[in-house]
Amino acid sequence: MRTKLPFRKNGCKIVIFKTMFLKTFHLRSFLVPIAMLALMWIFFLLQNIGFFSGCTGAIIPLVPDGLSGVIFAPLLHGNLEHIIGNSMPIAILLFLLFEFYPKIAFKIFLIGWIACGLLVWMLPPVDIITGKWNYNCIIGASGVVYMLAFFIFFSGVFRWNMKLLTVSLVVALYYGSLIWGIFPEEFFSQMEAPSKISWQSHLAGSITGIILAFIFRKQGDKKIKYIWEYPDYYSEKDDKMWQEYIMNHPEDFEDLPQYKQENIWEYLDEIRKNEK
Repeated sequence: MRTKLPFRKNGCKIVIFKTMFLKTFHLRSFLVPIAMLALMWIFFLLQNIGFFSGCTGAIIPLVPDGLSGVIFAPLLHGNLEHIIGNSMPIAILLFLLFEFYPKIAFKIFLIGWIACGLLVWMLPPVDIITGKWNYNCIIGASGVVYMLAFFIFFSGVFRWNMKLLTVSLVVALYYGSLIWGIFPEEFFSQMEAPSKISWQSHLAGSITGIILAFIFRKQGDKKIKYIWEYPDYYSEKDDKMWQEYIMNHPEDFEDLPQYKQENIWEYLDEIRKNEK
């Protein structure tokens, strides 16, 4: 005697749902942002228990000891508000990067991370208002956030792909205000002390993102071009159904008798003859 297993039907539903979910989204689109957030918060905990004290792991512009920050600085944050402010944007932008640019996402992420950090390190630490050199320890993932945002936006523009342009517009809608972050905060408000926000990181990230978007504009998924977008895509000779119809119904293509077009002058001459 056979008995039905009550969980089998539900199990099939779960398997089907998982299959549909994985076909809809790339698994890496979720795993990479989760891994990045986990690393950021683990390093934040390490900071709070005594590791990475002072400027350890930070970018110090033009100082050789500060080169280690190229790797570690995006994982370090000054306080709870700082890391919370960077967590949501970097998770969303990484999801968009790996979902819509899966073939080049790792390249963009890794190259952008290193290039952005190196550019921050090479920018002279000059106070834009006073002109004095001001050596600071730069930490935080905001440079990577700017790199991702500017890459996703300009990549859609350079490729001129409708799907990617839509993603670009979404990024511009939610993160368009990032553009002001590439300028020193002192430009917009009078401050008693120098701003702790590193506009150099934001500027380096935006420049890196734009350059990567231009360099990789022809890599990744190709734009789909439909047959009707090609000039003279249709040919009657290549249309087998149409040619078959012509062979089976030749009477539909016979020349019809031409209707004689009336000549108004001949019509007037006939009227005059009848009047006489």
